[in-house]
Amino acid sequence: MAVEIERKFIANPSVLALCRAGTPLVQGYLFTDAANTIRIRRAGERALITWKSPRRGASRDEIEFAIAPEDGAALLATVPPDRRLEKTRYRVAHAGAMWDVDVFGGELAGLILAEIELEREDQPMVLPPWVEREVTDDARYRNSRLAAGPMPERQAA
Repeated sequence: MAVEIERKFIANPSVLALCRAGTPLVQGYLFTDAANTIRIRRAGERALITWKSPRRGASRDEIEFAIAPEDGAALLATVPPDRRLEKTRYRVAHAGAMWDVDVFGGELAGLILAEIELEREDQPMVLPPWVEREVTDDARYRNSRLAAGPMPERQAA
């Protein structure tokens, strides 16, 4: 089983100057509780189902697999709007690392999150100047929570 080690940060709009060709994503949360998250994602023309375990620090178990795009569209259509979110994902290089920059739409417009996947939790990294603050451990910034509620209130960096 794959282990995802990921840190998440609020990014400021200056990163948008580095965002070129993005991939539109629509995510629907089929099930989420304290132990599991199961989502369907449309990423451009692809459809993926993902299961994620609870977070242990910056790590969690993850299983992801592709399904037929038409099956993904049908499954996504069953997810109520208050359990879906839309964003565009950009890949931005900084200091030899690749960051995923998510620019949210809809009711979350204005929110920009940046994530970096690591090989180990204590891996050193260089924070880009467009990163404001880390929200890895802030449950309000989990995508499953963002889909279900209003945008978290911004705090000073």
